[in-house]
This record gives sequence, structure tokens and C-alpha cells, in this order.
Amino acid sequence: MQNPYEILGIKEGASEKEIKEAYREQVKKYHPDKHQDNPLYELAEEKLREINEAYEYLMKNHEKRSNRGYSKSSSGAQSRNPEFIEIRRMIDSGNILGAEAALNRISTKTAEWYFLSGMLSLRKGWYDDAVSHVQTALSMDPSNIEYRNAMNSIMASGSGYRTAAYGRGYVSNDDLCRMMQCYCCADTLCDCI
Repeated sequence: MQNPYEILGIKEGASEKEIKEAYREQVKKYHPDKHQDNPLYELAEEKLREINEAYEYLMKNHEKRSNRGYSKSSSGAQSRNPEFIEIRRMIDSGNILGAEAALNRISTKTAEWYFLSGMLSLRKGWYDDAVSHVQTALSMDPSNIEYRNAMNSIMASGSGYRTAAYGRGYVSNDDLCRMMQCYCCADTLCDCI
């Protein structure tokens, strides 16, 4: 998910009242009923889903946030610090190298560290690493809904990839590939080619 504050169009650290007002304004603006007979209907529907997710996330974490800018997990341990917030921004903006360098500077590997490492791996296209890191984060903080949703999303997208890729590879029905395989075999058996 993008930065929930940006989605609602408010600055970080906004009060609960500001979050609710921004949410209402965004819902009025993007409600699908308003765009019923419009080609932008699906876009408005998707935008509304993002708005709802951002609102849920902010309201859920609003009580947990302290004035120092990080949230506390249910166990009371620090789960978000300013470094992690910056790493999230870098990952969201596509600054993969910067996010990776920042993660590598952090010596204590918390659940959030593993989660962000998994998201970074996913952005790099390293599916198995992403799954492994997010599973580690989830095992360290099983009550974290964000980690669970990310894992479900990764698994859902990965199953489609693996299903589509099954049976592909060296063996192919392509005539050119079959011809090249025969040529290579013939070349190894006979010095005449």
C-alpha cells in the first residue's frame, strides 16, 4: 500500500478528526455511484478501495502511534521507527538501492525489518526471498494484519505465476527449439557438422 496519509491527502501525524474528515471528502469524491455511467467507474472503484484501506490502517494504528512517529505492536515492542518509515518511502518510490542500503545499516532485525526486507525482495522480483522474509515477520508478530495481508497477496500472485510457468522450460513444443536440440545432439555424436 502507498503511504496512507498521501492517499487521504493529509500530512503525517494528523489527528483522528482530520483523518475522518479527509476520508469523508475522498469517499464523496470517488464514490462509484457518482461515476456510474462514466468510463472512470472502475478507476473510481479502485481508488475507493485504496481510500478505505488507508483509512482502516490509519484508524487502527492511530491509537498506537506515539508523538515520536512510530507505532507499538501488541507486545509493546517498537515496531516502527523513523528509519523504517523512510525505508517504506524509498521502496514505494522505487529507490531499491537506497532502501537496501538503509536496511543493511540496521543491526537489530525486528519483524518490521524482515517485512520490509520481504517487500524489497518482492520489488526486485525475488519471490522466494520475499515469501521467506514476510513469513519470518509474520512468525515474529502473528497479530500484524499488514504482514498477513502482504503474505496473502504474495501467495495469490505467486500461485498464478507458478501455475502459468509449470511445464515450461527446456522441453518445448516450439519447432525451432526442437530443431536446435536435434542439431546439438547430432553435433555431439558426429564430427561432420
